Amino acid sequence: MRRRTFGAILAGALSATGCGGEAPAPAPTETAEATAENAPGVALSDARVQLPVVSGRPGVAYFTLSQANGAPRKLVGVAVDLAGRAEMHETSGGSMKPVSEVALESGKAVKFEPGGLHVMLFELDPKLRFQKEVDLTITLDTGDKASAKAPVATVAEAMEQAR
Repeated sequence: MRRRTFGAILAGALSATGCGGEAPAPAPTETAEATAENAPGVALSDARVQLPVVSGRPGVAYFTLSQANGAPRKLVGVAVDLAGRAEMHETSGGSMKPVSEVALESGKAVKFEPGGLHVMLFELDPKLRFQKEVDLTITLDTGDKASAKAPVATVAEAMEQAR
């Protein structure tokens, strides 16, 4: 029975490397309130980075973004240290597509999570596998930015945390 459970978890983790899977995630970060020079009124929380099972495949980043007050804004970019390129994607109806912006409204949170909005990470630096956490930075259409520390986990570490 244990062998089948591990096989099912591994199959799910392998599908996550193709985007839209539901692999176990590393523990999220604490909420990071933006500073005066960074996106006032915006909170970035639950940031985490999941490394791919197979080297050379993309990783994925998840987080929650909320705005306490102010006019609606748009999330237009995400950057993760040691990732050459990050793309926002959305999984809907079983297919995945890139998105160029995500609306952010006062009093509402936007979750980047498995099976929905997420950030695909490409051109990963091999050093990323040895990091416990990296900076994840969001950019809004106003040019404002906010950053949070995102724990980094391999699939094996994420499965261990899920136990």
